Amino acid sequence: MNTQLRSWARPALLLALLSPISVLAQDQPSIPSTESQAEATAPPPAPTTPPDPPKPKVNPQDKELRDEVPKRIFWIIPNFMTANDVEENQGPLTPRDKWSIAWHQFIDPSAHYGNVLQASISQAANGLPHYGQGWDAFGKRFAAQEGDQFTGSMLIYGALPTLLHHDPRYFRKGRGSAWSRVLYAASRVVIARTDAGHATFNASSVFGQLSQASISLLYYPQQDRRLGGVLSGWAINQGYNIGWNQLKEFTPDLNAFMRRHSKKYRAQQLKDSRSSTAEPGPPPTL
Repeated sequence: MNTQLRSWARPALLLALLSPISVLAQDQPSIPSTESQAEATAPPPAPTTPPDPPKPKVNPQDKELRDEVPKRIFWIIPNFMTANDVEENQGPLTPRDKWSIAWHQFIDPSAHYGNVLQASISQAANGLPHYGQGWDAFGKRFAAQEGDQFTGSMLIYGALPTLLHHDPRYFRKGRGSAWSRVLYAASRVVIARTDAGHATFNASSVFGQLSQASISLLYYPQQDRRLGGVLSGWAINQGYNIGWNQLKEFTPDLNAFMRRHSKKYRAQQLKDSRSSTAEPGPPPTL
């Protein structure tokens, strides 16, 4: 009996000792692993930046199209109404913009210097001879040039473009052969662009200059107020406009060429100076 009791008691005692351990093991909360903790506390991945879109290929024939347009040609002549014929420049101008161009064309200092020069040439050539000679005559010639400058600027770039919905700017072709660009620049004397972007007859320039020449009869000497003089002066101005448009078209090309040439020259000078300092001198003579 004692033997049977002992054989039964041993497993029971062992079970009693192990049961608290199993209960503790069941009640103990699960502890996440180190890797799980790192994943839980790690910041969310930063959003990836999309790659830059590929740059459009530029047609070699269009390489001059985006050359910088100078505000002054040869650093003197105002050039505020020239723009490259690219999309960002093709939007219509407001009437305020047009009058601003007209006003700057008149008040720019270089325009007044040009009027002094033209009055001097007229004085030397005895143009409009009834003005006479001397400082008084020179002052009258200069005042007449100033009047022509004012009426021409306001009519050609302000009043008529606003009334007719024309864009007074010159848009550079900047592409194609040189000859095609020469013809394009010459044709802009009689072809303008509307605010909607369509080609039209350049009435703003043609009739603006004709009106300016007619208004000048009010202050020219009485003996020189002739219709023939008005028409001849208007025709001369059209030829002047053709040459002026060529400067607008090709001056940015010339400036870009000079910049490239200057950059190459400086690079060559730097290369020559480095090579001269790197070469060892001749050995000393005994």
